[in-house]
Amino acid sequence: MQKTIADVIDRAIQREEEAFHFYMNIHSKVQDAGVRDTVEFIAGEEKKHKAFLVDYRKGNYGTDALRMADVIEYRVAEYLEEPEISKESRSQDVYLIAAHRESRSYQFYSELANMHADSELKTMLTKMANEELKHKEKMEYLYANTAFPQTSGG
Repeated sequence: MQKTIADVIDRAIQREEEAFHFYMNIHSKVQDAGVRDTVEFIAGEEKKHKAFLVDYRKGNYGTDALRMADVIEYRVAEYLEEPEISKESRSQDVYLIAAHRESRSYQFYSELANMHADSELKTMLTKMANEELKHKEKMEYLYANTAFPQTSGG
């Protein structure tokens, strides 16, 4: 099936909108203020991704607008089941849910990038995948530090 560049970008914009609403839904359910702040921050990042994609579609940005970054792949989400969100969710559960979401977003952009020959679009999609992988790294880091906090014994 042949998709136009605009179709690909429109789908990516839709995914970023869905991610924003996903995080704001979590924000409305959890009680912990620190977790709420973190989730709101990640929602804001998704909003920025949408704005970038909208501007990219208009021709306002090239692939240089995003930078690739080295990411540590903890692979926590790959080994732990995604819990359900509720008002009683612990902070580590929220971070694990977010890590799973970011993992799916990374896969989405990676698969889209791999569907295209070397081009500006492929480069942009690869960089968007990297952005999502950076979010996953942050969420897995927060998960590890809340699920296994440092003790006074070292």
